[in-house]
Amino acid sequence: MSPDRLSKVFAALADPTRREILAQLSRGVRSVTELAEPHDMSLPAISKHLRVLENSGLIARGRDAQWRPCRIQAAPLKEAVDWIGQYKRHWEESLDRLDDYLQELQAKQKASPGGKRSAAANR
Repeated sequence: MSPDRLSKVFAALADPTRREILAQLSRGVRSVTELAEPHDMSLPAISKHLRVLENSGLIARGRDAQWRPCRIQAAPLKEAVDWIGQYKRHWEESLDRLDDYLQELQAKQKASPGGKRSAAANR
């Protein structure tokens, strides 16, 4: 995914109304009117949110006579998750190294005479 597209995806996801619209679309195709129902805003305001989602690639809108079906597009979400996953691996590896270090310290503490910290370490 290009950095520009990734930025558009995260910008679209930053708004709670757009996240709710995506949640609605995750349950199936919906019309603009159906998407607007749970929100206290006008159809033009919902249309602006839909335009942002469409420009980011997160949804596709169609036209069937008077019906304007909207559907979720999963590929940009997967690409965003994959990008975030790189950092998840980094933090998991860092936490694993920290855990190993703490276990090593505990083993040294148990091996020392009396198994207690020295007076200097308690300060």
